[in-house]
Amino acid sequence: MTVRVQMVRFAFVGVVNTGTYYACYLLLLNRLPYVVSHVVAFLLSMTGSFFLHSRFTYRTRPTWRKFLFFPLTNAANFVITTSGVYLLVDVLHFSSRYAPLFAAAAAVPITFVVSRTILLRPDNDRSRRDPEGAPAR
Repeated sequence: MTVRVQMVRFAFVGVVNTGTYYACYLLLLNRLPYVVSHVVAFLLSMTGSFFLHSRFTYRTRPTWRKFLFFPLTNAANFVITTSGVYLLVDVLHFSSRYAPLFAAAAAVPITFVVSRTILLRPDNDRSRRDPEGAPAR
C-alpha cells in the first residue's frame, strides 16, 4: 500500500473519529458534566482511532505495546496546534478565530508520520522467540 493511500485513509479515519467523539460527547452530556463527557468521549474515540488506524489505515496487527504508545500521536497534535496557534496569533497577527484551523491543518501531516511510525513499528517481543531469534512455534 502506498503512502498516498495511507494518507487518504488516515484523513478518512480522522473524520470518522471526530464524528465518533462528538456523538459520544452528546450522548454522555445527557447524564454527565461536560468535562467528564469530553474526557470519556475523547478516550473512547482515541481507542476506536487506534483500532481503525491499525487495521484500516496501516493494515497492521494492533498490539498492547502500540496501544500504549498511540497517545503520543495526540500529544504531538496538541503540541503542534498549540504552538501553531500561538505563532499565528501572537507573532503573525492572524485572527484568533481562524488560527486553530490553520494550525490543525499543519498538524495533520506530522500526526500522520507519528502514527505511522508507532503503528508500523515491529514489535520485538523476545519472549516469543527462541535463542536464535526465530519466532517460537
